[in-house]
Amino acid sequence: MPSRPSKQLDSFPNPNPERDYVVRHECPEFTAICPVTGQPDFGCIAVHYVPDRRCVELKSLKLYLWSFRDEGHFFEAVTNRILDDLVRATRPRRMTVVGRFNVRGGISSTAVASYDASRDALPAEPRAARRGVALAVTRLGAPARRKGGRR
Repeated sequence: MPSRPSKQLDSFPNPNPERDYVVRHECPEFTAICPVTGQPDFGCIAVHYVPDRRCVELKSLKLYLWSFRDEGHFFEAVTNRILDDLVRATRPRRMTVVGRFNVRGGISSTAVASYDASRDALPAEPRAARRGVALAVTRLGAPARRKGGRR
């Protein structure tokens, strides 16, 4: 497994798929670049989900979140992108991603994006994946599978 920023998200089988339970992960040192000012935006990304058959592997989540460090993103867009990528990688029963961003210009900002499998369709692939640059999703114990194109 790599030890540098990566868009690859790995998953493993849920050890208790018969039960609804909440998994919570927090990344208090999330960083992205403001696309307007070019300055770093610092914040905390919290992921809360009820897994179905797959759980996200922590090292891959860390490297995935780290991959935004040098990219320009609005906080609203990056919060939704993280949700979409994690939902595609794990297909949870429910998931919420909260992006709490540090004060800039006297204003703190929070974005909350949610998914519920009972009411929401799986998110579409990002535009880059449709152009042939796919998010890599690895299911531990199985060969890596590249997603792209139509379902």
